Amino acid sequence: MKIDAIELREIHLPLIEPFEISSGRWEVRRVLLLRVEGEGFEGWGECVAAEDPSYSPETTDTAWAILVRHLLPGLVGREIMGPEEVFRHAPWVRGNRMARAAVEMAVWDLWARSLDMPLWELLGGSGEGVPVGVSVGLQDDDDALVERIGRYLEEGYRRIKVKIKPGRDVEMLRQVRAAYPELPLMADANSAYSLADLERLKALDELDLLMIEQPLGHEDLLDHARLQAELETPICLDESIRSLDDLRLAHHLDSGRIVNLKPGRVGGLAESLRIQRYCLAEGLGLWCGGMLETGIGRAFNVALAGLPGFTHPGDISASRRYWERDIVTPEWTLDEGTIAPHPGPGIGVEPDRVRIEELTVRRHTP
Repeated sequence: MKIDAIELREIHLPLIEPFEISSGRWEVRRVLLLRVEGEGFEGWGECVAAEDPSYSPETTDTAWAILVRHLLPGLVGREIMGPEEVFRHAPWVRGNRMARAAVEMAVWDLWARSLDMPLWELLGGSGEGVPVGVSVGLQDDDDALVERIGRYLEEGYRRIKVKIKPGRDVEMLRQVRAAYPELPLMADANSAYSLADLERLKALDELDLLMIEQPLGHEDLLDHARLQAELETPICLDESIRSLDDLRLAHHLDSGRIVNLKPGRVGGLAESLRIQRYCLAEGLGLWCGGMLETGIGRAFNVALAGLPGFTHPGDISASRRYWERDIVTPEWTLDEGTIAPHPGPGIGVEPDRVRIEELTVRRHTP
């Protein structure tokens, strides 16, 4: 297939309510969208980089620069034999996985549409609904948190993830556990702790958590291994796993026993499939995380989470969890604790072009 045209744009999409974690707070998402055309078809991708480098060294602005200066030049007019080949013209570009993922996943959508095939089918999924949970940001107080969790459980979410940080952790989660003794519950620290907090982290063992996600530094696999040896609760690695190579090392060290796989974080679907196959072969826990995606990015997560080996409900959530109005039709909805991929070709949803145009603040066509 020949890549005929590419359009990159940035949109600003307000969240329904602020979303806060230990390292940042967002009220509006600056989202990069990529549209790729080839042989009469088009595909859409989304860059999940945040506005600041609190989660990853990549940001909206660094991703824009890498795309405009290095990844997109030379791509228009190039023949490719599959999505995995999209960067053969720029093998020297290191890292910048979120920028790369935006292009690679747009080409996956393009490729699936050219075959008149749903993306989930192209990846090897069943098309069945995937069980999903929801991530709850830091709240003003514990009562507000308990009330918020209750609302999500009434909506049907099957697992609750609570953001924590020093001073808003053990006691807060004790109140949640007291209110919901049988709740599948996990905690996400976003690297807010160190081994100096060992006793506080060990206290979480009493709360019957599914996992503790990324408690220590995003590059510190050695200390995670030391911590896992002290904990009964499994550690889930998120920011630490940027590639299959990272995962192989983490598994060798026993730095964690569960992986939060975000395709936008690891460079796209090809690397995600390698990680999925490794987890399946090694018996590691696996689930699909979220990055406050629009309905475009969410579509890739839904397709990926339907593959074998995903052992826990993902942070995928319905569109209305974050957006008053999404940028796709139909919007993603929850059905008895699951979200099902759509049967149409590619990602199965159509970008709302009028709304996207209204939200656009800059664009680039190489």
